[in-house]
Amino acid sequence: MSSSSCLIFIFILLLCLFSSSASPPNSTSETEILRPLKEIQKLKLIRKQLQKINKPAIKTIHSSDGDTIDCVPSHNQPAFDHPLLQGQRPMDPPEMPIGYSQENESYENFQLWSLSGESCPEGTIPIRRTTEQDMLRASSVRRFGRKIRRVRRDSSSNGHEHAVGYVSGSQYYGAKASINVWTPRVISQYEFSLSQIWVIAGSFADDLNTIEAGWQISPELYGDTNPRFFTYWTSDAYQATGCYNLLCSGFVQTNNRIAIGAAISPVSSYKGGQFDISLLIWKDPKHGHWWLQFGSGTLVGYWPVSLFTHLREHGNMVQFGGEIVNTRPGGSHTSTQMGSGHFAGEGFGKASYFRNLQMVDWDNTLIPISNLKVLADHPNCYDIRGGVNRVWGNYFYYGGPGKNSKCP
Repeated sequence: MSSSSCLIFIFILLLCLFSSSASPPNSTSETEILRPLKEIQKLKLIRKQLQKINKPAIKTIHSSDGDTIDCVPSHNQPAFDHPLLQGQRPMDPPEMPIGYSQENESYENFQLWSLSGESCPEGTIPIRRTTEQDMLRASSVRRFGRKIRRVRRDSSSNGHEHAVGYVSGSQYYGAKASINVWTPRVISQYEFSLSQIWVIAGSFADDLNTIEAGWQISPELYGDTNPRFFTYWTSDAYQATGCYNLLCSGFVQTNNRIAIGAAISPVSSYKGGQFDISLLIWKDPKHGHWWLQFGSGTLVGYWPVSLFTHLREHGNMVQFGGEIVNTRPGGSHTSTQMGSGHFAGEGFGKASYFRNLQMVDWDNTLIPISNLKVLADHPNCYDIRGGVNRVWGNYFYYGGPGKNSKCP
């Protein structure tokens, strides 16, 4: 080939390359190439996250509801990946609040996975295994296991709606309540329905600290519609810190019989049997950590005080009640239910309740809540009614069906 012919060939080749690179990237072949690349990158991120969350187990238990429970040595749990907690081991049990009573609160087998009779050995904790499918359902892999940020308690920003009882204006060192458990309908994968206790400090801006525990139904997080025992925490208003359960480092579990995030059984039925769970959150006066207890003397674990800013001292608000997410499917209010799915006015056996509301004061004494205020930010969709009696102390009924003729 002559030199001139060679130059012409190179020119034509460059022209072809330029033409192909200048063409719009919307051809079928290029789209087919780009899509798998994005999927591969997403799966790599998911597998990296799963390596952090799922720890090596010495025993595995398969639950009837499809969950896999891993028995992980307690010193290897996710909490101790936190920079402030590395190298630590779980604390010994703290001093109980003065006035605490264990009567009529014995629920050892309240989760489906434990009904088979299998349990995790001493020195380990049961952790619900997180799967690729769990993370693929998430609206954001990077924010997997986190709540969407709320700006104010009484706001429905981001579609969050509430029916709550609360106290504020004092110093709170803990809270206790018995929470009725139901299976409210949740109509969308990206909605949830929960009932919980919040211990809150700071402002509803960037510095909000919360400690939370209760039950929730979240198809996005768990892949089903079972009510599940959960915990949550944040120290920056749901921005970069905190998560549900043990999905990030933070909460230290000390119990080998309770799996946080596992399904609760039994549950309440309309005009039928009623079931509730008793939860106590309080600040250990010796070390300052915030402990969680379930039922009769069953310590679940604690939130280390070093995780927080404002909650290093005490809470300035305690809140009890229900929360749902309303994505407004089809442009109207969601039919996702709160509580039992029935309004507060229907009362016992029909509406969901919180009973025996108490708080822990400055000298570690458990006392009845006083000056409880109630708030429903969408009362035609979900409402709340408080009361006091000799058996239930301070209580309230709450909840509702969501969309109805007065809640379009």
